[in-house]
Amino acid sequence: MASSRFADRTRGIGLTPGDAGVIRLLGRAPGLSQRSLADRLGAVPSRVVSLIDSLEERGLVERVRSNTDRRNYELHLTDAGKGALRELREIAEQHEAELLAPLTGAQIAQLDELLAQLANGHGLDKDLHGGTGSDAGPEARDGGLAGRPDGGRRT
Repeated sequence: MASSRFADRTRGIGLTPGDAGVIRLLGRAPGLSQRSLADRLGAVPSRVVSLIDSLEERGLVERVRSNTDRRNYELHLTDAGKGALRELREIAEQHEAELLAPLTGAQIAQLDELLAQLANGHGLDKDLHGGTGSDAGPEARDGGLAGRPDGGRRT
């Protein structure tokens, strides 16, 4: 249910949850190669190529030839992509507030600690699964759900 609500919200700005994950990750780690991006997402490289092709066609991502390895391209958000990232942060904040509304502040802090423990225990990528842990301030929580390939499902 939470993932479908997140998908509905991202669809409102013309993005899928997968698009959102790529945009969020490139916002936090600009210059990744397609292979590195695929590794970080835990996705098949051919799927990432089609995702990047789609984002590039929409003017949200650009491929730039690497200065260190001319065989590779670095992925960067365009100005429009950075604008989409700002919108995704707002969507994620609204989504998270809705999901966590039934909890008290203390319960949210406990949930954050437990999620951080699970994330650490399973070796999840902090850039991709941001916003968990008791040290997660506004910068870390500014869209942590937006970057999750599961569409923001925290339950």
